Amino acid sequence: MVNKDFSEDINLLKYYICKMCLLAQSGHPSSSLSCSDIIGTLYFSIMDDNDKFILSKGHAAPALYSALMIKKIIPKEYIDKLREIDSPLQGHPDISRLPEANITSGALGQGLSFSIGLALSKKIKNEEGYIYCVIGDGEVQEGQVWEATMFAGNRDLNNLVVFLDNNGGQSDGKVNEIMPLVPITDKWESFGWQVSKINGHDHNEIINVISSYKNGKNNKPLLIVSETKKGHISENLTILDGMHGGSMTDEILIEVKEELAIGDGV
Repeated sequence: MVNKDFSEDINLLKYYICKMCLLAQSGHPSSSLSCSDIIGTLYFSIMDDNDKFILSKGHAAPALYSALMIKKIIPKEYIDKLREIDSPLQGHPDISRLPEANITSGALGQGLSFSIGLALSKKIKNEEGYIYCVIGDGEVQEGQVWEATMFAGNRDLNNLVVFLDNNGGQSDGKVNEIMPLVPITDKWESFGWQVSKINGHDHNEIINVISSYKNGKNNKPLLIVSETKKGHISENLTILDGMHGGSMTDEILIEVKEELAIGDGV
């Protein structure tokens, strides 16, 4: 079971996402929330100093920024800096302003290639640790993703873990109406990957699938198809009707705060 402190950190991360986007009156809170349980579990429970995280779907930057604040890697005071001119917290991660983001992302399709390069470098140098990457399902429509997938499957990169944030939506509508990805498992396995499917909002499933992968004996990179919902706060609350962007309001933030039992003064 996930311990209480870890669950509280995840709740705080979701609240920070919503508050950050409200203060900025901008951002992609719904898309950030769909991968918030994945990013939070990685930062608060799984990754160590030998690991590195890459957010390929850069529009979900508020989720990454919130995790970095909670881990005290960047100041909490940055929460009101999202998308301000010259701010470290741009709308998409920018390593020239925030090196802790590890990649400048936002042009979709590039983060997986970057992650593969990092994983391959670790292999060549015999370094310990894993590279974790989050990609979006709409992003998978990019041709570069498939070139990268084919390359990784032929390089024995068993230190690469990729989460597909399978929330079903993209900026222009629904993925299955614009460019369906199915059968996603068969496609990735045909390129030489190990593939698992999980509930991307279940912290225990996230932990268990990675633990099983690390304890297994294989030379394949891992794709974790993570079924998620845009705007997911909890089993009882989804906000912004699953919109790709969506505007935060004071009323929604109050509802989120109450649902997550966030104390006053946070």
